[in-house]
Amino acid sequence: MKLRSQLSQHNRTRERPNVDGVQIRTATADDAAAIAEIYNQGIEDRVATYETRPRSAEDQQAWLHAIAGRYPAVVAQIDGEIIGWAGAGPYRDRECYRGVGEFSMYVHRDWRRRGVGDRLLTGLINEAERLGLWKLLSRIFPFNEASRALCRKHGFREVGVYEKHARLDGCWLDVVIVERLISSNVS
Repeated sequence: MKLRSQLSQHNRTRERPNVDGVQIRTATADDAAAIAEIYNQGIEDRVATYETRPRSAEDQQAWLHAIAGRYPAVVAQIDGEIIGWAGAGPYRDRECYRGVGEFSMYVHRDWRRRGVGDRLLTGLINEAERLGLWKLLSRIFPFNEASRALCRKHGFREVGVYEKHARLDGCWLDVVIVERLISSNVS
């Protein structure tokens, strides 16, 4: 909760800077606590994931370690504070899918709908390309229109719907499948 209280204090003491001050960089193990806090907000809000178990900094450090050098992870930072993250992991374990990354993205509640996700997704795509991935994909709840619109803006196409993919709080939810080829890696 440290980040949330710092951002709240920052917001009370002066007007929040616009997204022009946001920097996107590769995530490091030192970012794990902030990544966990932001992810836990997404879990609590029930609009972006089926997950219900909060994540710890150790969980996120293990995830960062597992994907290091193979899949991208980026953070959005302003005034030294992490305000969002995006990362991808393996789509499937089979070697033939090694160039496909399944991604997630979360923005701190205080910074949503301000363009942070736009910058994060650009950074994630660029990092995926640098690492040699040829495709990114994700699954989005149909009612998460902001995420769907952001993906369309970045060249993702909606390729279908998994009906009643899993339960969240006892309710069956569908997901929309999105994908984007990373052009310079596909010939």
